Amino acid sequence: MSKNLELFEDLNSGGEERAYQPLADRLRPKSWDAFQGIEAIDANLIAQLKSGSGNPPSMVLWGPPGSGKTTLAKLIGNSYEARFVEFSAVLAGVKEVREVVAQAKLVRRRTILFVDEIHRFNRAQQDAFLPHIEAGTIILIGATTENPSFYLTGALLSRVKVIQLPPLSDVSLGRILEGAARELGLKFEKEALEVACSYAGGDARRLLNLVEGFPLKEGVVTRSQLQNFLQDQKTLFYDRSGEEHYNMISAFIKSMRGSDPDAALFWGFRMLESGEDARFLIRRMIIFASEDISNADPRALQLALATAEAFERLGLPEGRIVIAQCITYLASAPKSNRSYMAMHAAVAAVKERAKVEVPLHLRNAPTKLMEEFGYGKEYIYPHSTSGGFAPQVCYLPDELEGTIFYEPTERGYEKMIKERLDYFRSLRKRNV
Repeated sequence: MSKNLELFEDLNSGGEERAYQPLADRLRPKSWDAFQGIEAIDANLIAQLKSGSGNPPSMVLWGPPGSGKTTLAKLIGNSYEARFVEFSAVLAGVKEVREVVAQAKLVRRRTILFVDEIHRFNRAQQDAFLPHIEAGTIILIGATTENPSFYLTGALLSRVKVIQLPPLSDVSLGRILEGAARELGLKFEKEALEVACSYAGGDARRLLNLVEGFPLKEGVVTRSQLQNFLQDQKTLFYDRSGEEHYNMISAFIKSMRGSDPDAALFWGFRMLESGEDARFLIRRMIIFASEDISNADPRALQLALATAEAFERLGLPEGRIVIAQCITYLASAPKSNRSYMAMHAAVAAVKERAKVEVPLHLRNAPTKLMEEFGYGKEYIYPHSTSGGFAPQVCYLPDELEGTIFYEPTERGYEKMIKERLDYFRSLRKRNV
C-alpha cells in the first residue's frame, strides 16, 4: 500500500482525534436526516442507499463546490457493509487504483472506492476502472465539479449513474448556519443569516469557513457586523438575491450599453468572483446582444450563444476566458435597440387590432373552393420578379397599411439594412 493511499484509506474508521479539525469537517453530517439538499436527488435511489440493501450502483456525483458530494459518498459508505476507500485524483493515479483493486480481491466485504476530482483523471486512467466496475470488484463513486459529458469517457459514463447535486438552497444553508452557530455559541439575526447565505452562494463549506473565521465568539451577529467583517477581510460582498445583485447587474449592462469594455469587465467579474453563477451572466449577455446590439452587428448574438456553449464545455476556471471575450466584444460593438423597439410597437398594434383578418392575397389556396373565394389572388411571388421584390404587394392588413415598426439606425451593419429598407419602402410608396 502506498503512503499516498494510506492518507485516504478508510476515513470512516476510528482513530486519534486531530489537534485541529475545521468546522466544515467537524459538522459534516453523520446521518441521512442531517444531510441538506437530499430532496434534490432521486427519491427512489436515496431510499435504496439509505436502506443499504442490494448493491449500490457505481455513480458520479456532479455538483458545485460545497453541495455535499463527499458527505453523500461517506453516508453511502456507512449504509453498506463495505470497505470505504477514499482518495483524490489530484494526488493519486492508476498505481493506487491497482492497489485498491488488489486489496478488494483479498477481502470478503465489498469495496466502495470514492475518487474526488475524478475529472482530473485522463482517458487512460479512467479506463483503468472499467474492468473492475464490470466485474464488481469495486463500486466506484466519483465526485466532480465539471460536466461529466465533457470530462469523462463514454465507456466510464455507460457504467455509472450520474447524480447531479445543485447548489444548496438558502433554506438548506440556513439550517447549516443555525447548527454551526449553536456549535460556536452564536446566534445570527435574520438579516445577518440572509447575508451569510447569499455570500455562500450555495456552498456549505464557504458558509462554514465564514462562520468559523468570524471574530465574535458568543452573542448575536448582526447584519452590519457581518458586512463590516466581509469588507475588512477584503472579501467580495455580493448579495445574490438582494439589492447588490440588482445594482451590479445594472452596472454591468449599462457599462456594455455605454460601450465601456473596461467597466463591463470590472462589474462582470466582480459578480463572478463573488460567487454569481456564470450562466446568469451569460444569459444576460445573450439578451443584451439581441436587445442592445441587434442588427447593428448580428455576429454579437452568435458570439453570445457560442459563449454559452463554450462555457458548458470548459467550466471554470477556463470558461472565464470566453466570458471575457464576449464582454469586450459586446461592449465594443455598434449599438441598436431598434428591433427591440419594433417588437414592442408590433405587440401594441396586435393588441389594438387583435381581430384584423389576413388579406386574401396572402392566404394559401390549397383547394379549388378556396381559390374561387379569392384566396391567394393577386399575390406576386417576389422571386419571379427581376429585382426579387414586388412593390405592389402589401403584406400588412388594410387597417395598418403603411405602418412602420422597424426603423434601423445608421450604425454598423444596420446602416446597410436601413438603406435597403428605405429603397423598398420608397418603391411601395410609388405604387400606393
